[in-house]
Amino acid sequence: MTWSEYLWFAIPAMICWLAAAALIYKVKKQIIIDILMIAGIAIFAAFIVGLWIGQERPPLRTMGETRLWYSFFLSTIGFLTYKHWKYKWLLSFSGVIACVFVCVNIFKPEIHSTNLMPALQSYWFVPHVTVYILSYAMLGAATIAAFIQLTKIKKGSPDEELYKFMDNIVYVGFGFLILGMLMGAVWAKEAWGHYWSWDPKETWAFITSAAYLIYIHMRLQNNHQKFTVWMLPIAFVLLMITWIGVNYLPAAQGSIHVYS
Repeated sequence: MTWSEYLWFAIPAMICWLAAAALIYKVKKQIIIDILMIAGIAIFAAFIVGLWIGQERPPLRTMGETRLWYSFFLSTIGFLTYKHWKYKWLLSFSGVIACVFVCVNIFKPEIHSTNLMPALQSYWFVPHVTVYILSYAMLGAATIAAFIQLTKIKKGSPDEELYKFMDNIVYVGFGFLILGMLMGAVWAKEAWGHYWSWDPKETWAFITSAAYLIYIHMRLQNNHQKFTVWMLPIAFVLLMITWIGVNYLPAAQGSIHVYS
């Protein structure tokens, strides 16, 4: 399978996710929502598997390929966390944002090579990138929850259950974020002979992890309620710089993490 078949999977998956996002506020039968979300996830997963087989390598190298995984993980995590926490907005958010990334790949197609440079031909490649994308999806959901909580704080009625949701998903997302960094350090040692070089990508990764650690620390101390919640949007902006923005910095053009 190649990218030429992408539309045949992307459009049905989006129809399922958007239908679930809209119907969740109108239908009473939960089974309809479950079927739509699971069908969308399964269709999209089928394309990822097919592309993996067709390219003879994991589709994790380019920004377009990582967007595939972000859509998959975001819709999956949104569905699973909705089943646990019952926040309808969470399922709608995850479905809509997953579709946004799907559309970016439709309207901004990228060239995908079937060959990987030597540094990427490692067994650390798949777990390192996958764990990172999984953490991005979870921390993205936590960011939306933070904006909702800020609205409630402004009205003087913060939602304690929403605090629990934010904390739990940040703990897990942060755990995956650190796990990805550790995998990357071991991989770097094998590929380049050192665990950490403080190049732009690594520096921003450290800044991002520190921001989430500040949030966790302040939540445990239960201080400065409003500022603490604001740490999540701030940290997510830093996360986006680490993932995408740093590639456009002049200092990053000589980075060992730029593979073009």
